[in-house]
Amino acid sequence: TEFKSHLAMAVTISVTSGAGLTKLDEYLLTRSYITGYQASKDDLTVYSALSNPPSSEYVNVSRWYNHIDALLRLSGVSAEGCGVTIEGSACIVEEAIATPPAADTKASAAQDEDDDDDDVDLFGEETEEEKKAAEDRAVAVKASGKKKESGKSSVLLDVKPWDDETDMQKLEETVRSVQMEGLFWGASKLVPVGYGIKKLTIMMTIVDDLVSVDNLIEDHLSVEPANEYIQSCDIVAFNKI
Repeated sequence: TEFKSHLAMAVTISVTSGAGLTKLDEYLLTRSYITGYQASKDDLTVYSALSNPPSSEYVNVSRWYNHIDALLRLSGVSAEGCGVTIEGSACIVEEAIATPPAADTKASAAQDEDDDDDDVDLFGEETEEEKKAAEDRAVAVKASGKKKESGKSSVLLDVKPWDDETDMQKLEETVRSVQMEGLFWGASKLVPVGYGIKKLTIMMTIVDDLVSVDNLIEDHLSVEPANEYIQSCDIVAFNKI
């Protein structure tokens, strides 16, 4: 898989051999997503291009793959992204190329709305049809606003044990035992930090209006009985979905 910069924000991935996963792994070392700061159709394009889950030796690719996989199961991905092209598979190339023009569709829709507005006589008497249309738009806007009130976020946590003798299986069981409305635990892995000690890196998805990550850490993961295994918790990444 060959990975390179393409047209500034957009990227091109050539699916030719497993060796390119190394470059993709390096690329994702400092990024949570293929482009931008939230999961988008660019991530779906690359996700679909990988016929199998990546090997755990590609730590960053595996983290990203598991996160996208969890998002697809929980809430889906709708952001457009900046554009990514997959070379080596005709159907995927077409899909990747077909994604960016969605912005043009939006622009056309906006233009259509502008054209409709131009046809309205601002100084004429409002007809019954216009009143009904205005009421319908008000209801739609209000409903849309309600839907946006309860957003979701994906959070990556680092959970550190006290020492190399800490039972990491018990530690993870303790973390996952914390259950509350709006909290969904995702993929996890153990990452070596030195001197035989490993930390638990775990992904979770939260409903913003229902779960506070700070309170989750302070009230559930830093007190008894969790602190028997957990020394500290750090937020590694926090992204709005």
